[in-house]
Amino acid sequence: MARTKRSRRSYGAGEWGRNRVRVFPDPKTGLFQVEWRENGRRLTRSLGHRDWARAKRQADEFAAGFAAPDLNGKAEAEPEPLTLEMLFDIYGEEVTPTKRRKSWQRDRAAMAMFLKFFGRDRRPETLSQRDWDRFIRERRAGKVGPSGKPVGNRMIEADLTFLMAVLNWAARSRDEHGRLLLDRNPLKGLRKPVEKNPTRVVLTEEEYQALLGVSRGLDWRFHAALVLAHETGHRIGAVRNLLWSDVDFEGETVRWRAQHEKTGYEHTTPLTEEALAALEEARAMSDGIADAPVLPATRNPSECVGFPQTRFWWKRAERLAGLEPKRGRGWHSLRRKFASDLMDLPLKVLCELGGWKAAKTVLRCYQQPDEAQLRQAIRSRRRARG
Repeated sequence: MARTKRSRRSYGAGEWGRNRVRVFPDPKTGLFQVEWRENGRRLTRSLGHRDWARAKRQADEFAAGFAAPDLNGKAEAEPEPLTLEMLFDIYGEEVTPTKRRKSWQRDRAAMAMFLKFFGRDRRPETLSQRDWDRFIRERRAGKVGPSGKPVGNRMIEADLTFLMAVLNWAARSRDEHGRLLLDRNPLKGLRKPVEKNPTRVVLTEEEYQALLGVSRGLDWRFHAALVLAHETGHRIGAVRNLLWSDVDFEGETVRWRAQHEKTGYEHTTPLTEEALAALEEARAMSDGIADAPVLPATRNPSECVGFPQTRFWWKRAERLAGLEPKRGRGWHSLRRKFASDLMDLPLKVLCELGGWKAAKTVLRCYQQPDEAQLRQAIRSRRRARG
């Protein structure tokens, strides 16, 4: 069940000792509450909604004597029409906080973009094919979005995937009176643009060896991160958040915690000799305490190194190794190399080693045969004897 994001905001109206009224969100449900005093007693009552502007207006009316204490009477029986801004507010309070922290900013940016494009007062159920096509056209031309620059199909697909997720969620969720937020998703069934030729670079063995050759001179933590990412096939986000308590030197395994995995899948994988050697070297350079990070941050060793630092190391190592800049060649190219190097393994085993939940993801996005493999495959083709 989604947890509601706690909010400390409140609004007061009236004068202290006379007609003071305060509205605030309930920390459990997110519904706004009104609070006032009557004969020295503090009383509260639910307003039955999450509309901040409406709650403040009700507080002003209550303080001025325009509204009776019974705020759920006939005057409030008819709910206000759901707008796109109201829907995004509810989704942002109930669903966004349950996602990974990195996804919060994406959700906020997408909400702001769609509100500016469609309008804050736009009714979600009125969205149609024309709106869908217009957004794709103008987003691709750079007329929509924070950067003001043209974007490709992959970015547009991500934007529309978020919008569809919000509308699908609203079509399954009910308000406090049992009414669906949306009767249906008005955009259901519409096709999102797909990138025909996505850039998915696989780091070559020569490039890896070149980076490995300069890694120790750059920073011991970069060397450890590079070897671990190469030998385990895991994302740099999971690697840089490892704690020493996750590493079992005797069993030669490492635990990947769910909160740092994109798929939320906690699992344990064996370590190669190269990975164990890199970890031993890292332990000698740090405290090696159970709850301490394997790759500590520079300024605060009690915290794990951040992604900006690992990105800086990668770019710096490319220059030191004499590698020409290539778009798409980053930490994730190591993950593709891992999947391609182990192409002969059963997909079930490979998924378990790399932390993939779906084999189709490996086939579609990660495994890429090289020219030598293609040539060997065509040479091994059986031909009918005439």
